Amino acid sequence: MHKTIEKNLARVSRLVDEDVQLSEQGFPLFNWLELSPIDTCNRSCVFCPKTDPSKAPNQPHVMPPMLYQKLADELKAINYQGTVMLAGYGEPLLSKHIVDMVSVFSAVCNTEITTNGDPLNKRKIQQLLDAGVGKIVVSMYDGPEQIDHYKHLFSQANAPLDSYILRDRWYGESEEYGLKLTNRAGVLSFGEKVEKLHHHPCYYPDYMMMVDWNGDVMLCTQDWNRRIKSGNLSFNSLVEVWQSKLLKRYRSHLHAGKRDLPPCNQCNATGTLHGKKQALLWDDYYADKQINIKIVESE
Repeated sequence: MHKTIEKNLARVSRLVDEDVQLSEQGFPLFNWLELSPIDTCNRSCVFCPKTDPSKAPNQPHVMPPMLYQKLADELKAINYQGTVMLAGYGEPLLSKHIVDMVSVFSAVCNTEITTNGDPLNKRKIQQLLDAGVGKIVVSMYDGPEQIDHYKHLFSQANAPLDSYILRDRWYGESEEYGLKLTNRAGVLSFGEKVEKLHHHPCYYPDYMMMVDWNGDVMLCTQDWNRRIKSGNLSFNSLVEVWQSKLLKRYRSHLHAGKRDLPPCNQCNATGTLHGKKQALLWDDYYADKQINIKIVESE
């Protein structure tokens, strides 16, 4: 595994696994909320579903201010202690609302952006910093020369060293492009060298929510077919969706190591890198509700 992957996994672990926030009812709240600000990307990477328009077409849809303001208000109401990650199914910096989104969410919680870096310039970096962004995570796909380019760019913008992360993503298929490569729940053939994990737990639904531009809540960040939707945040609240019967069913199956439900039955993501603590807390909560779920130790 590349050192940058290990470093990033350790960083996310600190954000996700160290402190778990409980709801008033006693169940663990999500502490990683990923939002998709826009459904368009300016790149077409071979390891991304966006490379195939029949699977993930570019569409000029953006998350409207009314929706993300509603989400921020709900997060404030529950005193949210986690992270909002602006990334999703497109290049977030292409959204005309991105600076406002950062400003709205950073007033409530830690707010980060993952970007391919192409739309970045001195002015944009300064705008994001002024808006309160916690971290700008840049995935570099072209080559090592990008390191000096982005270091110079962030220096010009007087960005603190701890305000950005540069991730090397320019490797070939044999090195998995410097990514933790998966088949995106069966959408891609890449990652097929890792067999589908039919009998392995997964904790994605225990700690994170993936929200599309229109408020649809996906099962997890791996479901690029957008098959399983547990609610829509234009009509439902974050907490309502988070404790929905649908997610309870998936947690029940995944805690027992059963990947029999779609899209889990096509997925080869490990799913146990984060969230074990939350899974155990869900186990306790459901046990109190007379629902038995067994947590299976990951290998």
